[in-house]
Amino acid sequence: MRLGWRYILLVACFFLSLTSRATSILIPMDEAQKNHLKSYGIAFWVLKNGGEINWLLNYRGGSFMAQQSSTIETECKIRGVSYEVISDADASTIITEVSDPSVNMDVVKLEKAPKMAVYSPKNKMPWDDAVTLVLKYAEIPFDVVYDEEVIGGELPKYDWLHMHHEDFTGQYSKFYATYSNAAWYRDDQRVQEAMAKKLGFKKVSQMKLAVAEHIRDFCSGGGFLFAMCAGAETFDIALSAANTDICEAMFDGDRADPNAQAKLDFSQTFAFQNFRLDMDPYSHTFSNIDVNTSRTVDRTEDFFTLFDFSAKWDVVPSMLTQDHDKVIKGFKGLTTAFNKSVIKPGVVIMGEMKTGNEVRYIHGEYGKGQWTFYGGHDPEDYQHQVSDPPTDLNLHPASAGYRLILNNVLFPAAKKKKQKT
Repeated sequence: MRLGWRYILLVACFFLSLTSRATSILIPMDEAQKNHLKSYGIAFWVLKNGGEINWLLNYRGGSFMAQQSSTIETECKIRGVSYEVISDADASTIITEVSDPSVNMDVVKLEKAPKMAVYSPKNKMPWDDAVTLVLKYAEIPFDVVYDEEVIGGELPKYDWLHMHHEDFTGQYSKFYATYSNAAWYRDDQRVQEAMAKKLGFKKVSQMKLAVAEHIRDFCSGGGFLFAMCAGAETFDIALSAANTDICEAMFDGDRADPNAQAKLDFSQTFAFQNFRLDMDPYSHTFSNIDVNTSRTVDRTEDFFTLFDFSAKWDVVPSMLTQDHDKVIKGFKGLTTAFNKSVIKPGVVIMGEMKTGNEVRYIHGEYGKGQWTFYGGHDPEDYQHQVSDPPTDLNLHPASAGYRLILNNVLFPAAKKKKQKT
């Protein structure tokens, strides 16, 4: 009889050990995480390999949780990503905690890795794209597309498109005054003009407008668009100037329309309205969308603050603002930050410097798609200059500014949730 009870006790202990065995992996995104940026790559890798992952909004900096797997553990170890192996009971407790209506947390299921494209020139330019840098660092795969692919109708193959250091107005980033004699500037102008001719356009500005319109249609059809720096500003400028000529002779061979400002159509833009163009071809400024010309912020005081959104009610901006730090270091660019006074009603402001009346991080919808604009060039290089070396992200694995870029990468992977009204 005693042997029978011992046997029963042994079996009970065995099954108890099975039920308490760790079966989930938690990737913390608070200060316990050694490499926040590569953590996004792990999440993408899980999705790419057919798995699912939960994004725990506002839980320990926006942590990730997935079913336990030795392959995920190995991948985390290889990439230097911190993780915790937890029991089913602990995982359930976390889900219960974040789902509690009384707390500002929620769980979003990520189901499918988005197909990624980066709009970038094929010829090497003397500057670096922060998004390309962080995608490579996080080991997130992407395709490079440029004018020929966009005009050729390839965008519908993708879920997500990024554009960064680009001038959709056809003014070559307004670098004429400083770099018109530089070999890279002349080479770029020659390449751009040849491509415009190949695609059937008389001017580069006309080709860039057509590209902007294709990108607009991509977003309207349900695509996700992310743009930084001058890519965001000049995209809206190009769309607004579709019925006029804002380029002087050194850019396209003839004079700009003297009445261009009055002919701008702000109904065509995504984010900005009632802005004024800078028509001086020797100026580095495109318009008063950017705050650079009036900015007097000292570097020691250059920070912007992320807004707190309701994770259960405002799911999209909550995903886009997940971070372990809500105060982000400022950084400059051709378009450093957006003038709050020219932002359209309905645009969601997600990060701003209130004392400077400038906005850094905005989001909106267009047709069936969504877009995000982020001011500045490189979150870990305060004033990146042409020909400066690329940022070494091995030195910045916990970059709060770069995390905002990667939030946009995972955002299209989220299971669609019915928005509360």
